[in-house]
Amino acid sequence: MWVTSSCTAALTPTSVALGNFDGLHLGHRQVVQPILNRSLGQNSATVIASGPNLRSNAGRDENLESEPPATCYNDSAALPVQSGSSHNFDGLIGPRADGNSLSGIDSDGVDRLYSTVVTFDPHPQEFFTGQPKKLLTPLAEKVELLAAMGVEQLVLLPFDRELAALTASEFVEEILVRQLKASRISVGVDFRFGRGRAGTAVDLQSLASGYGIDVALVPLHNCGEGDRISSSAIREGLASGDLTRANQLLGRPYSLVGTVVGGQRLGRTIGFPTANIELPPEKFLPRFGVYAVRVSVKDRGGIMKDESSSYNWENSPSIIPGKASDLSFVNGVMNVGCRPTVDGLQPTVEVHLLDWSGDLYGQTLSASLVEFLRPEQKFASLDALKTQIQADCDIARSLLAAKV
Repeated sequence: MWVTSSCTAALTPTSVALGNFDGLHLGHRQVVQPILNRSLGQNSATVIASGPNLRSNAGRDENLESEPPATCYNDSAALPVQSGSSHNFDGLIGPRADGNSLSGIDSDGVDRLYSTVVTFDPHPQEFFTGQPKKLLTPLAEKVELLAAMGVEQLVLLPFDRELAALTASEFVEEILVRQLKASRISVGVDFRFGRGRAGTAVDLQSLASGYGIDVALVPLHNCGEGDRISSSAIREGLASGDLTRANQLLGRPYSLVGTVVGGQRLGRTIGFPTANIELPPEKFLPRFGVYAVRVSVKDRGGIMKDESSSYNWENSPSIIPGKASDLSFVNGVMNVGCRPTVDGLQPTVEVHLLDWSGDLYGQTLSASLVEFLRPEQKFASLDALKTQIQADCDIARSLLAAKV
């Protein structure tokens, strides 16, 4: 997938899904779906079908958070990825999901559009408030999830005063028409854009039609018994420890992805060695406490990238010798929090791998959160902590075995 923060470096013409897409949850994937695998010669339908477990909320108008194909739970995008973020880069991140190279001609020799997700960096809310925004999917995770869907290009529009000052009509003319040469656009019905967020999705459709651009307005969707699919609802679920709700709305388990770094090694002294995982600072943390998790090592394979790119992927071997890391995992128990028993001050993320031992320093781990076991608590002694960890491990082992 081609990733760039410069419209002048974008591959054109494009079919664009436009939005922030933090989390790439089920609603977001529904917005992305219309731009995938479409050639210039195909008809451009704007009717978005709902899967059997997705219910449209077309009459409601809320903040952009819409999304997926057929079911409310879809593991197809649950790939381990390396965390981290960078800016002002152009690079080809791995091969296309369908194995083909990026070119302007499809397999039948017909000119086609580059399926392109256009988002903003930093998040507009962060720009206007001046406060760092915690993200469900930092940039590297977002790149991997989009690539897994078959998106060919990610354009990160630098959100600055100049971009924020563009009116709705100027944004369409300058960014979508002149620079990206968009022939198709897909947005959620609650999408807002332009100076002061004055432009609506209907305005976008009207403005774009003047340039002959088809715009798909994707309705909002509910999941299961009525939960609206939104990044806000996912954050609420994670903050309360309701993983069932959060994972259902995401369509995959929420993952914490980062590099194993040195810690205090206290776990070794009580018989439960842990890997201390350093996350991107912008990563949204779930409720402090103990989780049953499935852990894999990030393995991205070879890449090609532009020399100007500062975006970097590392190759890591499987955690289990002889197996590909994207097909293997190890069950574990993860603690997220400040470790009050040992007077910890800063939040840490530590995982103890069940029935496994080895050196993981420097590796990039992806830990998928399966079940919230208990909130963080302070114990009277290390012996009491050790007893509780053993109980946590026993519960996690049984629970994870039942979910295979």
